[in-house]
Amino acid sequence: MRPFLDKNAPEVWQVAQTFSAKVSAHAAQQGLSLQETEYIKLRASQLNACAFCLDLHGRQARESGITQQKIDLVPAWRESPLFTERETAVLAIAEAATQLPLTEEARADLAGARAVLGDAAFVAAEWVAVAINTFNRISILSEHPVRPRDNDGKLVR
Repeated sequence: MRPFLDKNAPEVWQVAQTFSAKVSAHAAQQGLSLQETEYIKLRASQLNACAFCLDLHGRQARESGITQQKIDLVPAWRESPLFTERETAVLAIAEAATQLPLTEEARADLAGARAVLGDAAFVAAEWVAVAINTFNRISILSEHPVRPRDNDGKLVR
């Protein structure tokens, strides 16, 4: 079993937690909804194959009011008419910020997202993507376990 980064360097983990809280507060101040930030976290976690973060942000996405149908469709968001213009903008940001280096297609997606969101919300969404990518790496490198849950999200013993 690998050492958990958060448990073995709690002072660094606390800085990461503080960074995440600042990013979340900034995103809200710049007009991003909780649902929009959860879309970013969910899509980046999918692309990074971070099981721990997918488990967490799937639950948090539902708690924020995102329907299970939309959560299920996030991997195919480009093919679904169910997502709003702002939702597709933040999903595009999540993908571009996670799948580096930037391609011409990613640059075009980012330009479109910026046109939809405006500069302040666009930059805030990029910061959310940076933060979740950081946490994905912490969880993947730590091999944080996913604990079984029932259909209500409660831990199964």
